[in-house]
Amino acid sequence: MSKILGPLGFVWVSLPAVAAASEGGGIINLDKSLIVQAVNFGLLLLILWRLLYRPFLAKLEERSQAIKKSLVEAQAAQAEAERQREEHTRQLQTAYAEAQSIREAALKEAAEEQRRLGEAARAEAGRIVEAARAEVEQDVRRAKQELREEVADVAVSVAERLIRKSLRDDDHRKIVTEAIQQLERTR
Repeated sequence: MSKILGPLGFVWVSLPAVAAASEGGGIINLDKSLIVQAVNFGLLLLILWRLLYRPFLAKLEERSQAIKKSLVEAQAAQAEAERQREEHTRQLQTAYAEAQSIREAALKEAAEEQRRLGEAARAEAGRIVEAARAEVEQDVRRAKQELREEVADVAVSVAERLIRKSLRDDDHRKIVTEAIQQLERTR
């Protein structure tokens, strides 16, 4: 049986050695080669442990930490989103309340403006009516005055005609003086 030492310290058994071992009585021989195979298997496990399993575990742990970190960040982001949603809801409610108060103030102001314009229109109408009354009264007084003057002129002319026919000069002067005095009293 020829044994060849491999690059990593493995022992390779040549094909004639395997064939000879199989003729002898079974798959496993309890001789020195079993110990060498066990040592080779142990070395293989050690190499796999150091080169593959530890880095694999480290990578798994790193991935687990990254997932935990992502979960914590997601929870924080969710809490922040919830806080912002509540903040926006509160801001919307505040804006709605402010809009309602502005609307109510505008309605009050419009009602007050309407009331004030109505009062101003009534006052203007009253002033116009009073001005019209004053003008009518003045026109009535003027018409009465003109009527008095015309009546006085007509009366004087009628009286003059009558007096000329029936009165003397002294009586005539006396009547004219009394008429003038009476006219001055009525004015």
